[in-house]
Amino acid sequence: ALTNVDDIKKLRLITAIKTPYLPDGRFDLEAYDSMMHMQILKGAEGVIVGGTTGEGHLMSWDEHIMLIGHTVNCFGTSIKVIGNTGSNSTREAIHATEQGFAVGMHAALHINPYYGKTSMKGLVSHFETVLSMGPTIIYNVPSRTGQDIPPPVVETISQNANMAGVKECVGNDRIKEYVDKGITIWSGNDDQCHDARWSSGATGVISVVSNLVPGLMHELMFHGRNPSLNAGLMPLIKWLFYEPNPVGLNTALAQLGVVRPVFRLPYVLLPLEKRVEFVKIVEKLGRENFVGKNDVQVLDDDDFILVSRY
Repeated sequence: ALTNVDDIKKLRLITAIKTPYLPDGRFDLEAYDSMMHMQILKGAEGVIVGGTTGEGHLMSWDEHIMLIGHTVNCFGTSIKVIGNTGSNSTREAIHATEQGFAVGMHAALHINPYYGKTSMKGLVSHFETVLSMGPTIIYNVPSRTGQDIPPPVVETISQNANMAGVKECVGNDRIKEYVDKGITIWSGNDDQCHDARWSSGATGVISVVSNLVPGLMHELMFHGRNPSLNAGLMPLIKWLFYEPNPVGLNTALAQLGVVRPVFRLPYVLLPLEKRVEFVKIVEKLGRENFVGKNDVQVLDDDDFILVSRY
């Protein structure tokens, strides 16, 4: 059954879920399922499958659609599944989105065409094409795409019935501007999401750090202003984005024993001093607030497997 756009607009905590790997570089679906369980248990209401954090850009489209279908099949009644089916090629985005909806995803996440870029009219045409296919979240992250999606473009496509809202990474002034015009917004920045939610009117967050501390992020998004919790999370968030996401997250989840220490290149582990720092952060915040049951440990360089061909 197709999901109503309004169901997507209500989601406050959406986790950009990590994709774990087996030593040969294939998906570790057992670890993935266990991570999904923890997210549902701790109150995440949606997941982005194969996003930046989930390394969708390192997947074949077959893998990508399989993982979306698997997630819907196993968890689709407990959590909203949002497939990252965007591309810088409109043709590819159409094909992937068609398949994503065919395997039951509730909504699509669509980025603006990166690297190749296009004109403002081109942006509108690209988004209108994919919006026609089902409930959609538009994703603006100029630091990765090299091109901002400016407010006039967002306001134009917001007329579309399938437009759920925007994952916005430009900052809380931009978020407030949209919210004042009645557009649903999720903060795309963990370090700004508390203020985005409680001061700028964002509906919630699409979060990386909720992979690690879903319960604390749930509290941050649901239970009103909490500057002290927000401040308490900052060292973890700062640590997490020391190198481009998902380098930190991959290292953290491996040290928590939640995933195997396997990386698909070009991602590599954080240096030893950072791995030691992570253990201290976990101890300060409390191991019970983090996913998984194992003791947190400092892994050695040679514990990690870097896979270049898979």
